[in-house]
Amino acid sequence: MVVPLGSWPTPVEPMPRLARALGLGDDDLWIKRDDLVGLGGGGNKVRKLEWTLGEAVDAGATTVVTTGAPQSNHARLTAAAAARLGLDVVLVFPGSRGEGTGNLVLDGLFGATVVWSGDVEPAVVAASVAASVGGALIPFGGSSPVGARGYVDGGRELLAQVPDVDEVVVAVGSGGTMAGLVVALGVDRVLGVHCGAVTSPGRVVADLVAGVDGAVVEPRIRLDQVGAGYGVLSEPVMAALELTARTEGIVLDPVYTGRAMAGLVAAVREGSVVAGRRTVFLHTGGLPGLFGHPEAVARALAGAVDKPWS
Repeated sequence: MVVPLGSWPTPVEPMPRLARALGLGDDDLWIKRDDLVGLGGGGNKVRKLEWTLGEAVDAGATTVVTTGAPQSNHARLTAAAAARLGLDVVLVFPGSRGEGTGNLVLDGLFGATVVWSGDVEPAVVAASVAASVGGALIPFGGSSPVGARGYVDGGRELLAQVPDVDEVVVAVGSGGTMAGLVVALGVDRVLGVHCGAVTSPGRVVADLVAGVDGAVVEPRIRLDQVGAGYGVLSEPVMAALELTARTEGIVLDPVYTGRAMAGLVAAVREGSVVAGRRTVFLHTGGLPGLFGHPEAVARALAGAVDKPWS
């Protein structure tokens, strides 16, 4: 069972000014706007949730439980989707409550129950919570062979829109988005950029692909944009945020899409993404996370030009 949650197809738009800034041709670089799906602030997790929540609803669940970092886009969209479907939702985060910003604000707005796991592994707490309330566990990031099928559909949708696509660049968090794209488009047309959310991202993606259709693949994943860690803003990522915003008016986030764009920029400079080939950047959403990242907010504010009226 698949539950309808998003507005499909999402648009594909050219990015000629960014392309020229990178030394590509005007028609070489496009963006697939999966930040514009209509539910809960948008993002790639909606395609996965149509499948994972569909499975939960089909099993008779009235409560769903999932995990993530406090600024998890997956958690936020699970809360939004649960609200639309009339389900109760419990989000399990590590540590203890700090300042409520970014995605945490929306979690509360959607009526989620948030459980802080302290020093205990969130997955352990989530399993206990699910057992106590009879709830369905939704996998971290929505990434399972079931959830990845959302991006098999997404990849086919993209192929119908851009039949001559040569390369799709995508952030790799929990791996399901890239896995679905690989199944739909083939391993040679999908370039992932590791964001630090999992260890061994290549193995994670390969296992998910095998779980979807049994294929054995070696995913193409850049590992060079993690920097000092998952939540730590690096100079190449900040530069990618600024460049995309100032050439195309498009906002990326500092953890996922910012790293993916930094990886795309590096690929162009190295010559692996080249002029004359059609490259599509998959915008996986994450805007609320920008406002939950104090350093990124401070750097963005510092980029404003303040002039007194005279």
